[in-house]
Amino acid sequence: MTTYPLASMSVAEAMQKQFDLVDIITKHLSGSESLTLGDLGVNMQGNKPLRTAKVEKIIADFFSAEACMLTRGAGTQAICRGLQSAVKHGETILVHTAPIYPTTEVTLTSMGLHIVRANFNNAESVLQALDDKDIKLCLIQHTRQDIADSYNLEDIITLIKKESPQTIILADDNYAVMKVPRIGCECGADLSAFSLFKLLGPVGIGCLVGKRELVDKASTCNYSGGGQVQGFESMEALHGLVYAPVALAIQAEQNEILLAELNDRNKFPYIKSAFLANAQSKVLLVEFMQPVAADILAAAEKAGALPNPVGAESKFEIAPLFYRVSGTFLKKDPSLKEKMIRINPNRSGAKTVIRILKEAYKSIEK
Repeated sequence: MTTYPLASMSVAEAMQKQFDLVDIITKHLSGSESLTLGDLGVNMQGNKPLRTAKVEKIIADFFSAEACMLTRGAGTQAICRGLQSAVKHGETILVHTAPIYPTTEVTLTSMGLHIVRANFNNAESVLQALDDKDIKLCLIQHTRQDIADSYNLEDIITLIKKESPQTIILADDNYAVMKVPRIGCECGADLSAFSLFKLLGPVGIGCLVGKRELVDKASTCNYSGGGQVQGFESMEALHGLVYAPVALAIQAEQNEILLAELNDRNKFPYIKSAFLANAQSKVLLVEFMQPVAADILAAAEKAGALPNPVGAESKFEIAPLFYRVSGTFLKKDPSLKEKMIRINPNRSGAKTVIRILKEAYKSIEK
């Protein structure tokens, strides 16, 4: 099986991301402000906590964007707010031919949007779809929806903007932020949406960043005080964002080590193949010779592996994750459920993952 995972940043590149973000923080927050958690409530100056507004400016500057809005409801709500700011009920949007991410599909259905599909792996397919002059927006998932996806986000954005400059582009950057050098809005998209919960931040906080006109419209629609991200939550999200790139780069390094180890037939004769894929986060997919996936998962949990994700690489996910193949991949090939699992090292090293896998297989072999 051939996969095309996104290229991860090296530890050195991730360190520079961390340094760049901290430099921007020092330009917006005084030393004393950095040691406080900020204010609460709907401030008259901007209908949100002043500290939240400052953190949004920091994040906007970091991603070279005009504006930023923190949201409740993590990445799902950030995508929803982005769509609501750009399209109306019944309008037409362009998406990839692969299965739509389930939580995003709920939003598209509830908004009554007309969906046109194109194969983002094929430029001609995208160009043909753009002949539909009613297309208002294109939603592009940065990471892979299909196990065989190979498209380059920046290439798709450039193609669409050249052919149809008026089409708004919303990039779903979940599972890509702080792992790759640039996200959607840095590649020409009008908006990027992602979860800060996936970046060591607080539970349920998301981010919409990009063109000011669209971000401001989304922010205006979020008038309720109960919908605002409080000062202490925005600071916690910022703290997580600082530490995320290096942690994720180390994780990517361990994945490469595991890839080489688990494809050694002498050491692991019961493994058919192991490969890296963005499913949805960049993980190791392990296919076994026999239909033992369910038994391996049950045994791995007893050996210390996480049995399910929390926020997918959230601050709570320290031990390695041993889990079923993603729902979008299973829609394409349901048979994968019996022979394949995904492994995410999270904060563990390759040695821990291998120990758990060996213990799990040994226990079911008995």
